[in-house]
Amino acid sequence: MTTTLSRRALNRATLARQFLLERRAIGALEAIEHLGGMQSQAPLAPYVGLWSRLTGFAPAELSALTESRQVVRAHLMRTTVHLVSARDCRNWYAHFHRRKAAAFGPHLRGLSASLDEVRAEATRLLDERPRTRAELGRLLAERWPGDDPSALSFAAAQQVAICQVPPRGVWGRTGPAAWTTIETWLGEPLHTTPLDDLVLRGLGAFGPASVADLQVWSGLTRLSEVVARLPLRKFKTETDQIVYDLPAAPRPGEDVPAPPRLLPEYDNLLLSHQDRSRVNPANRRVPLPPGNGATTGTFLVDGVWEGTWQLRDGKLRLHPYAKIDLDPLLPEAESLCAWLAPGADVEVVMP
Repeated sequence: MTTTLSRRALNRATLARQFLLERRAIGALEAIEHLGGMQSQAPLAPYVGLWSRLTGFAPAELSALTESRQVVRAHLMRTTVHLVSARDCRNWYAHFHRRKAAAFGPHLRGLSASLDEVRAEATRLLDERPRTRAELGRLLAERWPGDDPSALSFAAAQQVAICQVPPRGVWGRTGPAAWTTIETWLGEPLHTTPLDDLVLRGLGAFGPASVADLQVWSGLTRLSEVVARLPLRKFKTETDQIVYDLPAAPRPGEDVPAPPRLLPEYDNLLLSHQDRSRVNPANRRVPLPPGNGATTGTFLVDGVWEGTWQLRDGKLRLHPYAKIDLDPLLPEAESLCAWLAPGADVEVVMP
């Protein structure tokens, strides 16, 4: 008989492996690998995400990992920019690169240059030194003057395995989104590990999860074939959906308290399931604000997404969606405020 997990039980299980029930005393690199990477479309968002999950996290730790090339930012899950360890980037990139090239290749056939030619020339230019997409497009257009520079740079981004380089993503510094090839940046060739590893890591970070959840998290398809061959535990949800999990993964009871937490924008907790009701029962649309990160985000009360926060004009403002008791959240907000902007105040803006 298949055990049924309530929505609250799913919530607590996912929060436990996201380090959001209890902060962990581990290093940033270990945490990033455990989490299967962190959404980094906003390059500074992972700093807040790690602060929310680890004890004693300091921005200098992640900056050092970025500059020493132990972590890297590249288009991976869902074809969005993720921060992953160098090892995971080498092992996983080919799975996402194939999908990206196949999905966008047909839209690039209007170019006078062949995709093979664009790939070779872009690789040469990016191996010379990191370049922005605008610079890369301009240089490619010198080779193929009849083609639009932006179309050429878009083709190169879809065909070449690339990553963003510092100072982008370094705390306290700024810089344009400059790209180079992953193999040049990391100094090692890409590998292709079985999809089994990726699915197991996804369950370790976001389980219990359905096949559809895993496909939403990764952006890949046909993962049911992978799930079927793995030694996983099977559960049912309250809506009779089948979800899978690692046999030894933590599944704390639904009565375990969930402390208030503040998350950055683009946090994968809110984006990595098809059925997001375990943390987003109101089915709210996840905000994806522009910017470099570390100034806006969302917050959880009792493990559920209940509002947003924004740091602006010397105040960290909490915007709950409903009139709820935010007293338990205030110490956490004051701690984040002191970490991000010492001297700023916390303010609650009730609806």
